[in-house]
Amino acid sequence: MHLFPYILLVLMSGVLLFIWSRWRKAKRADFIRTYMFPPGLLDRLFTLRPELSIKDRQLVARALRQFFLAYHKSGYQLISMPSQVVDDLWHEFILYTKNYQCFCQQAFGRYMHHTPAAVLVQSQRNNDGLRRTWRFACLEENINPQCATRLPLLFALDAKWNIADGFCYEADCSALRKNGDGTIYCGGDFSGHTIRSDGSGSSDGAGIFDASSFSFSSDSGSSGLDGGSDSSGCSGGCGGD
Repeated sequence: MHLFPYILLVLMSGVLLFIWSRWRKAKRADFIRTYMFPPGLLDRLFTLRPELSIKDRQLVARALRQFFLAYHKSGYQLISMPSQVVDDLWHEFILYTKNYQCFCQQAFGRYMHHTPAAVLVQSQRNNDGLRRTWRFACLEENINPQCATRLPLLFALDAKWNIADGFCYEADCSALRKNGDGTIYCGGDFSGHTIRSDGSGSSDGAGIFDASSFSFSSDSGSSGLDGGSDSSGCSGGCGGD
């Protein structure tokens, strides 16, 4: 009987810790969604992409928030950047050293490093970062990642503006393949390697996301390798861990 108060205290502490953890996670997600980027950052993007209007650049900022949310919701696992134009803004943001460090501390409780990542390579394990990004970007927009009928913003912008060195994606490329277009990389290329609901990888064929509706278009000349491109089209990108 004397142990009962201690057991009750431990249980109550566990419940309070769980509630606090959920509250902190929600608060950090809200911080990312409402974060105001430092003054001048979008102007720096304009120097790199002068074809983008102010509304276009605001869309890029929104997509970058979506990428940061994917990192947050993944439990700070490896994710990959699927957009070249959004990656441009991420690079510029990192140059605002104090602002970026402060943002990372409040959003993640840690520094989010910028690292290169491969996109749709033959080794399926190397695609886990991109798959996590796809999953959480879809869920942020209430899109079913298994049966997507449209692209989340983060995956749509490069093609929307025909970014020369960007990524081109299709939500469903089955029609393109039926027409004999062999330059489209589809979600079936991920077969046998899945992402579980907690964002972790698995090779046992069981998981929440089999990427059957996700595709990567290389019809503009992508090599499908990290940072690789030719002079005419889609290319590689970056990721964070």
